[in-house]
Amino acid sequence: MPTVIIVRHGHSTSNGDGTLAGRTPGIHLSDKGREQAARLAERFAGATLARVVSSPLERCRETAEVIAAAVGADVAVDDDLQECAYGAWTGRKLSELAKEPLWSTVQDDPASARFPDDDVYAAESLAEMSDRVVRAVQRHDSEVREAHGENAVWAAVTHGDLVKALLADATGAGLERFQRYTADPASVSVVRYGGRHTFLLAANDIAPDLSRFHTEEPPPADAAVGGGAG
Repeated sequence: MPTVIIVRHGHSTSNGDGTLAGRTPGIHLSDKGREQAARLAERFAGATLARVVSSPLERCRETAEVIAAAVGADVAVDDDLQECAYGAWTGRKLSELAKEPLWSTVQDDPASARFPDDDVYAAESLAEMSDRVVRAVQRHDSEVREAHGENAVWAAVTHGDLVKALLADATGAGLERFQRYTADPASVSVVRYGGRHTFLLAANDIAPDLSRFHTEEPPPADAAVGGGAG
């Protein structure tokens, strides 16, 4: 049962512009985002991460590289961690998209939402997005366990909707309720997959104390009756 620290990239230039970046190339961290990444790196410093995996998009790689440098690791890139394929919504203002009929579907029935096709940008459904990121993270988690053991900790750096999908899956809420989750820029969420239960250890934490996830003792396989002893 390794522990995966799920990181959303820091604030990007697209976040500042109020646009849906999607898979648009050349979207980098803003000044604010670089400051956020630097603060994250301070909190990771001294930690041991068995693996750091990132979306291939610049804003994630820039965040992941700062974290990896703090722990002396390399960054592995996985296309399955890249942003949702928003198709024709890519690059448009969020204020304009909120007026589209599909917006209500995305908000109220995300499991049935599919983004419109486009000649330039790929399109997929939120269900397809969720399936691929969950499969990818669980695959990396299994590889980390085989290579580094049950106590290993690793990090995945990805995008907001993908973080929310991972949390909805981890808690059993399902994609139908994934809009109930929040993933702010440079936030950290922590999940431990187990044979009987999947444990959500932290969610949308913007000032995480990561030291508590490193322990000499094997993590419990079952839920503590009455709550954990801390």
